[in-house]
Amino acid sequence: MDKEKTEGTLPHWQLENVYPGLDSEVFKADFDAWTADIGALTEYFDAHNIDLQDPDTPATSMEADTLTTAIGQMNRVHQQGHVLYAYVTGFVSTDSRDVQAQTWMSRLQMAMAELEKLEPRFVAWVGGLDLERAIEHSEVAREHAYVLERAQTQAAHLMTPAEESLAAELNLTGGRAWNKFYNNVSSQITAEVEVDGEKQTLPMTAIRNLAYEQDRDLRRRAYEAELGAWEAHAMPIAAAMNSIKGQANTLNRRRGWDSPRDVALFNNAITGDTLDAMLDTAKAYFPHFRRYLKAKARALKIEQCAWYDLFAPVGQFERTWTFDAAREFIVEQFGSFSDSLRGLTLRAFTERWIDAEPRDGKRGGAFCMWVRDAESRILANFQQSYGGMSTLAHELGHAYHNLNLAERTYLQHDTPMTLAETASTFCQIIVRNAALEEASELEQLAILEADLQDSTQVIVDITSRFLFESEVFQQREAQELSADELSRTMLESQRATYGDGLDDRYRHPYMWAAKPHYYGAIFYNFPYMFGLLFGLGVYARYREESRSFVSRYESLLSSTGMESADTLAQRFGIDISGPAFWEGSLRLITEDIERFEALVDTVS
Repeated sequence: MDKEKTEGTLPHWQLENVYPGLDSEVFKADFDAWTADIGALTEYFDAHNIDLQDPDTPATSMEADTLTTAIGQMNRVHQQGHVLYAYVTGFVSTDSRDVQAQTWMSRLQMAMAELEKLEPRFVAWVGGLDLERAIEHSEVAREHAYVLERAQTQAAHLMTPAEESLAAELNLTGGRAWNKFYNNVSSQITAEVEVDGEKQTLPMTAIRNLAYEQDRDLRRRAYEAELGAWEAHAMPIAAAMNSIKGQANTLNRRRGWDSPRDVALFNNAITGDTLDAMLDTAKAYFPHFRRYLKAKARALKIEQCAWYDLFAPVGQFERTWTFDAAREFIVEQFGSFSDSLRGLTLRAFTERWIDAEPRDGKRGGAFCMWVRDAESRILANFQQSYGGMSTLAHELGHAYHNLNLAERTYLQHDTPMTLAETASTFCQIIVRNAALEEASELEQLAILEADLQDSTQVIVDITSRFLFESEVFQQREAQELSADELSRTMLESQRATYGDGLDDRYRHPYMWAAKPHYYGAIFYNFPYMFGLLFGLGVYARYREESRSFVSRYESLLSSTGMESADTLAQRFGIDISGPAFWEGSLRLITEDIERFEALVDTVS
């Protein structure tokens, strides 16, 4: 195993330009000012009766002025809190044992709960407004029309103000506490694996990175060590799952939602027809993904792929994808798209926005975190491969999205997950197509393999996770689920999606424990599929329009918190409510599968 994967040669992000330190006077002063401003905003809500209104109460001429002031103050206070929260997250996500950071996170969450109590009051109040009249008399309201329209819809799904206030308080020791518990426990799990003839105790992030190794026996040992580690921690993690999903079911029911799926549709700004069209079309293409897995087995010279072969490298790169090589390639290719994307990327690398080293106490996976204005931070657990480079490009795409959202207010900035993956997917496609153009046959095979790995995860595995979560929500209505029951449901979901593409003896029963997203969102999964397929469709438009596309695309990214997914898609003449668009994107992936099969049979 390459030492660059585990030793301290990869960059850590810097946070000093946000605050000098957690014990700095300026950080403490800003925290105190923020909590005071929350109190002031609460007093404003009280003084102007921003709450659930008696339906017989006549509207007043002052409502537009009150709405204008409330929106402005909410934007300011939420933005203050977001910067503080992002700053502390920068510490706890890279070292869950940082006691000082954990203490500050607890204090932030308690203050945030007070701010969150105001949201249902605002939503309930907006639900009783004559919104058309308010928008007519307030420029600020016009600028936030989409936010206000969604608030009116949400207002129909609120409990009483007292109940909503209590729910916000109880969430600190309920769902949010269980989410924090999961993140802390999972980030500190280690296991022993034999690497290069020596037994090493590695953090889970490093163990999971071993899935990308050439040596199949090493991949198997890492897989077995991973499953053993998850099994050893399964009971408390299952408790977190049960508590979070149970709380969601209870609150959804009390708020009048028919199902958790309906909540997810609203949160993601898409319709049920759109979701069904996408999922049904994807299911019809599963046999093509199984063909890919069978071709991969031929390339690996094995009878059938096991779970620990999913990320095994195929083909060969003549170039070594070190972090520096990845940086140079990404900057060059992003520059071919636009100066603004290249400039953003250079800034991310030179200003040390990226934390790339896997290490004990650091959370797994990768994410991009908006900090303020056009500034982001990117967490990765970089492994020296094409996939590692591609993941960096993906997360930089999120930072590019944040750049285009910088002109928006905090409330306008809120982007549903379905649209949040648009720029990241687009950026991955840029580097992938560029890499293919200059690659030998063996390198093409490796690039297609890495890309099809991702597509299989986002189409097939994501569907298995969606099926799993649907079943968990349904079963959780009647009872708590044991760790064994969760694992059985996970295996059944994987069997229904992977089919004969994987060896049935070697799946991943603890994927429910390995994915942190289950512990922080309702149906986190399908937006990733939407993002990939929507990104493919939008990229196809770019290839047709070239440079004239860039300004419209950046306008789309800037508007993802201001319009629904269907409305934004219409800007490009796309109807996402039927199968045709999704079939077009999936056919592009099928073409890659056919190209991969041909290369396997030619090169291997």
